[in-house]
Amino acid sequence: MIKLEDLLKVMVREGASDLILKTGGLPAIRSGGRVRFISDTPISSEFTKKYVEALVGKARWEDFMHNGSLDRALSIDGIGRFRCNIFRQAGQLALVFRHVKKDIPGFKDLSLPVDPLKRLCELRRGLILATGVAGSGKSTTLASMLNYINANDPRHIITIEDPIEFQYEDKCSIVSQREIGTDAPTFAAALRQALRQAPDVILIGEMRDRETVEAAINAAETGHLVFSTLHTVNAVQTVERIIAFFEPHQHALIRLQLALNLAGVVSLRLIRLLNDSGQLPAVELLVNTPTVRDYLNEGRTRELPKALAEGSYYGTMTFNQSLIRLYEAGNISYEDALANSDNPEELKLQMRGISRGSVKLTV
Repeated sequence: MIKLEDLLKVMVREGASDLILKTGGLPAIRSGGRVRFISDTPISSEFTKKYVEALVGKARWEDFMHNGSLDRALSIDGIGRFRCNIFRQAGQLALVFRHVKKDIPGFKDLSLPVDPLKRLCELRRGLILATGVAGSGKSTTLASMLNYINANDPRHIITIEDPIEFQYEDKCSIVSQREIGTDAPTFAAALRQALRQAPDVILIGEMRDRETVEAAINAAETGHLVFSTLHTVNAVQTVERIIAFFEPHQHALIRLQLALNLAGVVSLRLIRLLNDSGQLPAVELLVNTPTVRDYLNEGRTRELPKALAEGSYYGTMTFNQSLIRLYEAGNISYEDALANSDNPEELKLQMRGISRGSVKLTV
């Protein structure tokens, strides 16, 4: 009989990011952005029932049955720590495990822009968001930023997560980690409570609703450095998604609050390496420059890419600029660069005449 521990060992040994299990299906892992099967034996209903019941527990079973999905964390000695999403599909049980590495990587390890992220971490107040599709590295990026603060600055960091993923040891900072369902009922409630817990830095695992977004903005406004994630693909969509949480009569106020408090947006897109040995992130980086602040306040969100393209002095960067750098370095193909661009026609013009090695690109 297949054992979960054995499947997780394969996942870790192969350096995979995810393990995907569903009743009646073959177990699969995601490695280098691609899914592949790792066994010819289908997952039985007895297997999923056994592990789902153990992971959910009696206290959360009603939540799971009501919502059809639940996040949990799992640590196994000698194997590792994992975030697990348990869900129902086609009336059957399924699980997806994400490997959470014990050692939190640094900015260089993640191929992220080092100096701009350090400057964001050194701020005393503001809202900083990591955005991208599922699996693009949002949580890891924020963990790296918190770990930088923890290693270099004496502050009180409070994390609010569902579930707790990366675990921190107190270094220069003291880190208090709260889990939804165990330590607090909801993100919004935990965030309101956090303001009475003497925080300097607050991490919100995800901004899922208007109440949480409003509380996050208010926390930044009252002198805290707030980190969170959104499932948006770029800076423009991030700003528009935040505004869309609110009623139209509130939009002018929200734009003003974002102009004053949105310190940075790190948007991530994982691109397959040219030699197919892994992935690297393309990064769009919004920093609250004077021009960005004006555009946010005036509702000119569609002009943000222009501000980012011209704000390199402050560390800003568009996806196209990041894709060009990855291409010029020989890391990604021309085709993948275009496929991952928000504006491929503009990227073609920007890349016209670029040379890589001895081969000149012709468009």
